[in-house]
Amino acid sequence: MSSKSPADQISVELSSRRTGMSFQRTRMSADRTLMSVIRTSLSLISFGFTISQVFEKLRDQNVITHGAPARNFGVTLVALGILMLIGGLIYHLQFMVQLREERKMMAADGLIHAQSGFPVSLTLITAVILLFIGIAAIVSMMFQVGPFG
Repeated sequence: MSSKSPADQISVELSSRRTGMSFQRTRMSADRTLMSVIRTSLSLISFGFTISQVFEKLRDQNVITHGAPARNFGVTLVALGILMLIGGLIYHLQFMVQLREERKMMAADGLIHAQSGFPVSLTLITAVILLFIGIAAIVSMMFQVGPFG
C-alpha cells in the first residue's frame, strides 16, 4: 500500500504550485527581454530618424551641400532598429510557444495542475506597434511620403 501521508500530499501540492508559478516568472522574464529589445530598437530608430531629418533640413536651408551620407547613416540605423525588433519578436514568439508546450507536457504528466492561460502581453503589443512606426519612418525617410515626410 502506497498511500501518501497528509504531509506528503501537502508537499507535492506545494511543489506543483511552485512549478506552476515558475512558468509565470519565466514568462515575465521573456517580457523583460523583449522590453530590452524594444528599448534598444527604439533608440536606434529614433536616433537614425533624427540624424536623417536634421541633415535634410540643413541641406534644404543650404547650410550644407551634401546630406546623402548622413541620410544614409540615419536610414541604416532605422533599418538596424527594425531588424533587431523583428528578431526580438521572432525569438519571443518562439520562446512563448515552447514554454506553452512545456507547460502542456507537465500538466499532462500531472506535475502541475491547471492550464491557466498566459495574459495578453502588453510588451508584445508595444513591440508590434513600434515595428509599424519604424516601418513608416523608414518609408517616410526613403520616399518623402507618409506621416513623417
